[in-house]
Amino acid sequence: MRLSHVISALEELYPPSWAESWDAVGLVCGDPGRDVGRVMFAVDPVAAVVAEALAWGADLLVTHHPLLLRPVHSVAATTPKGRLVHRMIGGGLALYTAHTNADVADPGVSDALARAVGVTGELRPMAPADGDPRRGHGRIGELAEPVTLAEFTALAASGLPRTAWGVRAAGEPDRTVRTVAVCGGAGDSLLGAAREAGVDVYLTADLRHHPASEFAEHGGPALVDAAHWATEWPWLADAERRLAAASPEAGTLETRVSTLVTDAWRLHHEGAK
Repeated sequence: MRLSHVISALEELYPPSWAESWDAVGLVCGDPGRDVGRVMFAVDPVAAVVAEALAWGADLLVTHHPLLLRPVHSVAATTPKGRLVHRMIGGGLALYTAHTNADVADPGVSDALARAVGVTGELRPMAPADGDPRRGHGRIGELAEPVTLAEFTALAASGLPRTAWGVRAAGEPDRTVRTVAVCGGAGDSLLGAAREAGVDVYLTADLRHHPASEFAEHGGPALVDAAHWATEWPWLADAERRLAAASPEAGTLETRVSTLVTDAWRLHHEGAK
């Protein structure tokens, strides 16, 4: 399958026009005229993932996070990102990014996260997109049965890949949880939306101390904070399935989801008792 045809299929699923204005999505490197047989999906375009893709013989690496989010004036092999670009081009590996356009898709990153932590039934966006209320940032849904916050935190931990960061919660452990809001990646911008929606718990990543503390003081939903990478990783398998189903030709591609843990945090210690 031509790379250009794979890109067309991906952009039917995750149109670049849905991306935020500050984002950098689409084809980063690669010749659209080349053939693609193997496609790997990963969250981060980092050296270990590129090495894994090249060792497997991938022709295309699809990542959630951009490699070149900020403008650059050079991709010389004198910087880590420049070396990656050279390594990919030299190894015949194309790189494609679907970031905020995948976040707001229906289904997208937060849909996969919701399912991973046990949310069932219909999902709706926390912050609907203008002109299309079916898609947008975050998702709200319900658990099949009410559980305590402690039980939901354990459920989330079992449904997400393990990281040094783990899963932590703010709120009374025995608090009842049924309605759940989630947002893959950094989601503190949606704290207000979670409160307004009246959910029982909001699960996201990268929650900072002061916003979380102030949120808890106002008696809002309980908070569950997981590693950024872990909250976005479930989307990879969904993107893999949707690409394979996009066309008969796409169904012939050999695909793979990277299981390398590329979360930035590597060590965890409880400290003194």
